[in-house]
Amino acid sequence: MSILQKIEDIEAEMARTQKNKATSFHLGQLKAKLAKLRRELITPKGGGGPAGEGFDVAKTGDSRIGFVGFPSVGKSTLLTNLAGVYSEVAAYEFTTLTTVPGVIHYKGAKIQLLDLPGIIEGAKDGKGRGRQVIAVARTCNLIFICLDVLKPLGHKQIIERELEGFGIRLNRQPPNITFRRKEKGGINLTAMVPTTHLDLDTVKAILSEYRIHNADIVLRYDATEDELIDVIEGNRMYIPAIYVLNKIDQISVEELDIIYKVPHCVPISAHHKWNFDDLLEKMWEYLNLVRIYTKPKGQLPDYESPVVLRDEKYTVEDFCNRLHRSIISELKYALVWGTSVKHQPQKVGKEHVLNDEDVVQIIKKL
Repeated sequence: MSILQKIEDIEAEMARTQKNKATSFHLGQLKAKLAKLRRELITPKGGGGPAGEGFDVAKTGDSRIGFVGFPSVGKSTLLTNLAGVYSEVAAYEFTTLTTVPGVIHYKGAKIQLLDLPGIIEGAKDGKGRGRQVIAVARTCNLIFICLDVLKPLGHKQIIERELEGFGIRLNRQPPNITFRRKEKGGINLTAMVPTTHLDLDTVKAILSEYRIHNADIVLRYDATEDELIDVIEGNRMYIPAIYVLNKIDQISVEELDIIYKVPHCVPISAHHKWNFDDLLEKMWEYLNLVRIYTKPKGQLPDYESPVVLRDEKYTVEDFCNRLHRSIISELKYALVWGTSVKHQPQKVGKEHVLNDEDVVQIIKKL
C-alpha cells in the first residue's frame, strides 16, 4: 500500500468520524499519523536513485522571494518587468520548466526573485514536479502567490492547501507552545489559558503516535491539535506571503475596490506594469529588513551600501557578525546615530537593538 493510499484512507476516516469528546483521542492519533506520512512524502526513506535536474539556485543578496502559482498567471511577465531578466513567456501553459532567478535593488537592499515553474493540484503528492517547486519555496523569505484575478479564490485555496501539506505556514507566527522531552515522569500538560481543543488525553494520543511517553508541554494560548503536531515535527517553515492578483486590466473599477479589501493582497497588471510601486512597498514591509550604515572613524557614513539585517536579528552583535565573525571578539563598544538611541551619538554594547537606517561606528579594543 503506497503512502498516498494510506493518506487517503486516514483522510476518509477523519471525514467519517464525528468530532466530540469521545472521539478526540482517536482523531488526535489520526492527525499525528497523517503528519508522519506527509513527512515521509517530503523526505522519502532511502537515499538511492539518480539525482534529478536541480531546481535550487544559489542564494544571493539580502533576501529571497519565490513566485508560486498555477501555469499562465503571469509569473514570468512579472519577473521580466520587475527584474529585467528574460523568463520565457508564451500563450501556452508550463512555459517555465526550471527556476529562473532575477535580482532587484530596492531601498539599498539586494533582493533575489525566483520564478518557479507552475504548480498543479496534487503538487504536494509529487505531481508535475510540484515537490521540487515547493521545496525551493521553503527556502524563501517571502512568497508571492500569483493568482489570475478572474479566478482567484479556487486557485488560492488549492495553492494554500499544497503549501500547507508541505509544511509551509503562510502569514502565521510559530505556535507559542513549549515542548520538552525528558527521561521520566510521564506527560505533564500545563495550560496558561482555558483550552477548547487540547486536553491531556488528546495530547497523550498525539505523543504516543510519536512514541513519546515523557514530556513537558506548556500551552500559552488556546492551541489546536495541528499546532501541537507542528511543534513536535519541528520542520515547519513560517513564511509571510503576498497574494499578487494579476491581469487587473480585465476587470472593472468596482471589482478592483472589492479586491483591495482582501488582506495580504496586491492587485497588479504585470503586462502593463500597473501598481508595481504598491507591490514593492508591501514586499518591503513583509520582508522586515533593517538597513544599517557603516561609519569609518573620521569619515562620513557610507550611505551607498548598507548592511542589511533580517529575521529579527537586529542587535549590534548581529551587525558585527554580518560584517565578519572575528569583529565581535574585538568589540569594545559601538557609537550609534539614529532613532534607536537618545543621544547622537551614543555609546552602546553588543546587546543594543538597532533600528532601520541607523549609523554605526565600531570601536575596537586596543
